[in-house]
Amino acid sequence: MSGRRVAATRRRRHPFVRALLGTTASLLAVAVVLAVVVSVFVGGLAQRYDAGRTVLADPFPTGGRPAPTDGAEDVLLIGSDSRGRLDPDDDAAGGGRSDTLMLAHVPADRSGVYLVSVLRDSWVDIPGHGRAKVNAAYAWGGVPLTVQTVEQLLDVRIDHVAEIDFAGFVGMTDALGGVTVDAAQAFDTSGHHFVQGPNRLDGAAALRFVRERYAFPDADRTRVRNQQAFLRGVLQGVLSRGTLTDPGRIRSFVSATSEYLSVDEGLTFSRLAELGWSLRGIQPDDLHTTTLPTAGTGTSVDGQSYVEVDTAALPALTTALRSDDLAPWFAQHADG
Repeated sequence: MSGRRVAATRRRRHPFVRALLGTTASLLAVAVVLAVVVSVFVGGLAQRYDAGRTVLADPFPTGGRPAPTDGAEDVLLIGSDSRGRLDPDDDAAGGGRSDTLMLAHVPADRSGVYLVSVLRDSWVDIPGHGRAKVNAAYAWGGVPLTVQTVEQLLDVRIDHVAEIDFAGFVGMTDALGGVTVDAAQAFDTSGHHFVQGPNRLDGAAALRFVRERYAFPDADRTRVRNQQAFLRGVLQGVLSRGTLTDPGRIRSFVSATSEYLSVDEGLTFSRLAELGWSLRGIQPDDLHTTTLPTAGTGTSVDGQSYVEVDTAALPALTTALRSDDLAPWFAQHADG
C-alpha cells in the first residue's frame, strides 16, 4: 500500500474512532471501555484488555428484580478499594467499601449518557441488613448486594456492572501523560494544592483529587463533583490528538486501566464495540451528570453521621429512568 493510500485510510479511521471513544468513555467511567473500543482498530489491544480485566462472579442478585427498560441500558459504576492497592495512609484503605457509585443510563435512542452519582453516606435500606450507609452494602455483600441495594432504591434494573479499583485512576492518568481537571474550588490535601479552575494532574495528584472530602464543608458533594470533573478530564485526554495518534500511549492506557477493572460477564469486548457504534453520534457535551437528591443529614442510633436521601424526589427519577426520558429530570437536577 502506498503512503498516500495509508494516509487516506488513517484519515477515514480517525473520525470513526473519535466517535466510539467519546461515547464509550462517557459510559464506563470514561477510561477503560473507550480504550477497549479503540482496540478494535489497533491490533493486539483486545488481548491486553481480556488479559487484564477480571470477570465478576455472579454480580447480580437472585430473586425478583425490576423489569428491564426496552432498548435502554443502565450500568452501575463502582469505585472501590477492593483489591487493597490504595494509599495505606488513606482513611478508607482496607475498608472494602465502595467510595463511588454512579448509575450510567444510556437511552434507547443513544442521544446521550446520563450519570447519577450516589453519595457514599446516603442512608438507605440494605436488603437483609436494615438501614445503613449505602457503601456498607459492598462491605457486607460485595457487588451483588450493592446492585440489589441500588435496584431497590431506584426500582430500576441494572444491566451491567463495572468496578474499578481507585488505584486504577493513577494508572490511567499517568498513561495519558496527565489529565486536566476543572476544580470548582481551591483546596489542599496531603501535600497537594489544587487551584480553582484548571489543574494539570499526574496519577498521584489525581487519586488525591478524586478522594478528598474533608477539605469541603459539604464533604462528599464536592468530592462527587470532583470525580465527575476527573471523568471529563480523562475523556478529553483520550480524545486529544496526542493520544489518538500515539499507539504506544493507547496500549499503555489499556494495560494500566484493565488491570484494575472488573466487569460482569456480559460486558464483553464485542458488546462494548457494539455499544460504542450505537453511540457514534454523540459528543462529550452529551455526558450529563447529577447527584441523587438529598434532604439534609442525620445521626443514627449508634452515632453514625449520614446523608438523608430525598425520598420525595425518587419517584420522579424512577419514572424518568423506566420511561427512558431523563432529559426533563436532568434539566431540573443536573450538576452541570
